[in-house]
This record gives sequence, structure tokens and C-alpha cells, in this order.
Amino acid sequence: MEAREESKEVNMNNNVMCQLADPEGNPLGASMYLPQSVGPKELHQMVNQLLNNEEKLPYAFYISDKELVVQLGEYLTKHKVSVEKAVTIVYQPQAVFRIRPVNRCSSTIAGHTEAVLSVAFSPDGQQLASGSGDTTVRLWDLNTQTPLFTCTGHKNWVLCIAWSPDGKHLVSGSKSGELQCWDPLTGKPSGNLLTGHKKWITGISWEPLHLSSPCRRFVSSSKDGDARIWDVTLRRSVICLSGHTLAVTCVKWGGDGFIYTGVMDIG
Repeated sequence: MEAREESKEVNMNNNVMCQLADPEGNPLGASMYLPQSVGPKELHQMVNQLLNNEEKLPYAFYISDKELVVQLGEYLTKHKVSVEKAVTIVYQPQAVFRIRPVNRCSSTIAGHTEAVLSVAFSPDGQQLASGSGDTTVRLWDLNTQTPLFTCTGHKNWVLCIAWSPDGKHLVSGSKSGELQCWDPLTGKPSGNLLTGHKKWITGISWEPLHLSSPCRRFVSSSKDGDARIWDVTLRRSVICLSGHTLAVTCVKWGGDGFIYTGVMDIG
């Protein structure tokens, strides 16, 4: 008789009477004794089973508005929770984010006669600009998925293309090392070709809008090892950033005002 009472006491010490409930306080099943070693993982499996979820859903668990992220016994000891009555454990459904693979093409817009080498969305997301090996820049209406303008003027492949942050200018760079500024409203060149680089253009980046408005300056990088800052109003290069011994492969005009270049050399 004494052995049985001692055994019952040990069992009660290792288990805690708990009640699962939803955020509105509605109980999920009857109260039950849970081992103090139970944690969020075991509670997650239990709730999914009690709710008969065909697909296992994620839940977070709370006791007295504090999330349970450790074993039950450790939580009760740390927060000095009374176990004289059933401990209410609230289960809270978590958001489920599902990423579905792209398995089909939504649309195809034909027009270029050679490979497309560069694309860029307009700042308002209404248009798309593309540069091609056919030496043209094309502007597309994304709402109707139809061509707007075919911009001609380059003598070689159009390798890079970039919209100004305010959407008023579009600049393209070619394999000949020339740059051209376009008016997106008409598809016409905004002046003559910009020359200065000795080899092909590898990158174009505009000065951020919060640093200068309206937009008028951009930086280009080239295989010739230079980065040049251009002013579309003055129609010329205002600064040549030289010093690299090999090609500048990419360039970015940072929000802090600094210009960052990626190069093939170590220096």
C-alpha cells in the first residue's frame, strides 16, 4: 500500500495537468496530464492530431501570454507557474508561406531579331526596356504586352540598360563603348551618342533620387578599366574615375553617395 502511494506521488510530480485552448479560449479536448519533458515539437504534433489536420500546420504555444519555447517543466519552474489548477496552453496558428515553382511562361513578347542581352523595368513597373544583339533598344508596355518603341542608333550589341530613378531618362551602353540617352515618352534619342570609353560598356548606374532630383547624372563602367560620371543635361562626361589596371566589370552608385566598382584586378 505504501509503495503504491509513493509511486502515485512520483507520477504526479512528473506530470502536469494541462488544458489546450485556442486564442479565443475555447478548449481543445479535455484536460490531460502532460510530462514535464513535453516541448513545442510534441505539442505541435498533438494539436494537429486533435484537430484532424490532413496537412501538418505550424503552431506557437503560449502560457500566460508568454511563448513556450522550452520544455514544459523548465518553463513552469522559470516563470513560477502554479500547477494547483490545470495550466492553460494556448495554441496560435502561424502563417504558412508556400513557394510554388514556376512551371510555365506567362507570356512571350517577340520583336528583337537577335539575342536579348539586357532588360530593365521602369521605376513605375509599367514598362520594360530591352537591349539586344540586333543593336536596338525596345520599349514594351507590360499591361498590354505590346511594343511601344524601337530605338535605333547603336552600332553594336546593346549590353547594358538603365532607367533613371524618376523614369524620365533611359540610358543604354553598347559593345562599341558608346552610351545613348533616350526619351521614354517618344523612344527618340536625347542628343548624340556619348563617347569616351575605349572598350565596351559593362555597367550603368544612376545617382539615387534622394541625392539629386531631378535625375541628371549616372555612372558607367567599361572593359577599358575606367568608370565615368555623365551629366545628361550637359551631354558629356564630367568625371573619369581611373586607376584600375584591368576591366571594371560592374558599378553601383550607392545611397550614401559613394560609387562602388567591381573589377578583375585585386587593387
